[in-house]
Amino acid sequence: MSADILTPVLSARWDTKRSWTLATYEANGGYAGLRTALGMDQVAVVEAVKASGLRGRGGAGFPTGMKWGFLPAPDGGPRYLVVNADESEPGTCKDIPLMLASPQLLLEGVIISSYAIDCHHAFIYVRGEVLHVYRRVLRAVEEAYQRGYLGRNILGSGYDLDVTVHAGAGAYICGEETALLDSLEGLRGQPRLKPPFPAVEGLYSRPTAVNNVESIASVPGIITHGAAWFAGMGTPKSTGHALFSLSGHVTRPGQYEAPLGVTLRELLELAGGVREGHELKFWTPGGSSTPLLTAEHLDVALDFEAVVEAGSMLGTRALQIFDETTCVVRAIARWTEFYEHESCGKCTPCREGTFWLRRVLDRVEGGTGTMDDLDVLLDTCDNILGRAFCALGDGATSPILSGSSSSGRSSSSTSPGTAARSTRPPPLSSSTPRVRARTRSP
Repeated sequence: MSADILTPVLSARWDTKRSWTLATYEANGGYAGLRTALGMDQVAVVEAVKASGLRGRGGAGFPTGMKWGFLPAPDGGPRYLVVNADESEPGTCKDIPLMLASPQLLLEGVIISSYAIDCHHAFIYVRGEVLHVYRRVLRAVEEAYQRGYLGRNILGSGYDLDVTVHAGAGAYICGEETALLDSLEGLRGQPRLKPPFPAVEGLYSRPTAVNNVESIASVPGIITHGAAWFAGMGTPKSTGHALFSLSGHVTRPGQYEAPLGVTLRELLELAGGVREGHELKFWTPGGSSTPLLTAEHLDVALDFEAVVEAGSMLGTRALQIFDETTCVVRAIARWTEFYEHESCGKCTPCREGTFWLRRVLDRVEGGTGTMDDLDVLLDTCDNILGRAFCALGDGATSPILSGSSSSGRSSSSTSPGTAARSTRPPPLSSSTPRVRARTRSP
């Protein structure tokens, strides 16, 4: 596959000198979409986004225009747009470079989206640890106010909008939209019971649309070039361009923007392949909370439907690449440690379950596990999956369930220390992971 599969739209100006400034953005056609949108009826903007087929780029893949359509009719009270920029899924690194290189693109998307849903105060919730990103977005907002793109009577249209940039304290759980809203209100970041959903009762108990950075940044292009232009990329049910984050054992890691439906084989060719002298062992299609895939899935189309059919989820398109030197058990143990640490503790299945998952995995990875530990892991996952208050618990079980093999789990004369050797993705049964396991006498 040649490099023409790359589709630089969001990333088109990332290498432009001082790309983050308003002057550079305007010189390259910036805010043309806003001018077009302000000349349209608000409902027409929502319909254009619906017609484009844009699906949420934060992981769930829910249609963006449909999500906006769930907001009730205006009742004279405030309604809000909240941009989820709390990027913290292990392996995910697309929103941060977007905000660093092109914060004005995000802001233009915020203004158009706010206009579409009749919102007059929008919020951008940035992960607090990325202080340089927070400062850059703040400066972009300041420039937009100075140029008349924010504030009162934007571009003489009569439309008013204020934007607040908020830095979170750094909690993975705040990537969950209702936990983010609680954090934004000054409360402890914990997920809310749904329903009511944010579209009906969100920030300050008012109708709220919560969208990912990449989703909102895709809106200006749709309005500028048309819904058909966007829908012409990708697949029939997963339209448009997307950022794919390649990391790990790959020759040239980084962001690769391509239409949805591209395959890992094609992306690896663009990235120079797996590092020299090694071969692909397993990979994640959407971050650590998505089930593992292997080399036999190289030609799976990376769209929302095909990845589910392959047994995983597209998620945030965080493609973590691991070669044969990686111990599957060790990788899963590290991810589980992360989920245990980031559990907010609100619900018992996640709070207690991740605690025990980590300790059992530590035992297995350390070579002191027994075959019974595999049953304990699977039983614990069963008590978390579908029973946790939010998706964090489900995500914590994904790498374990997908990395556990039913092969070799016979009770016949298997020494306890070999239990770690059977914990691997099913397709890798012919390749034993390198585990620090010691064979122990029964």
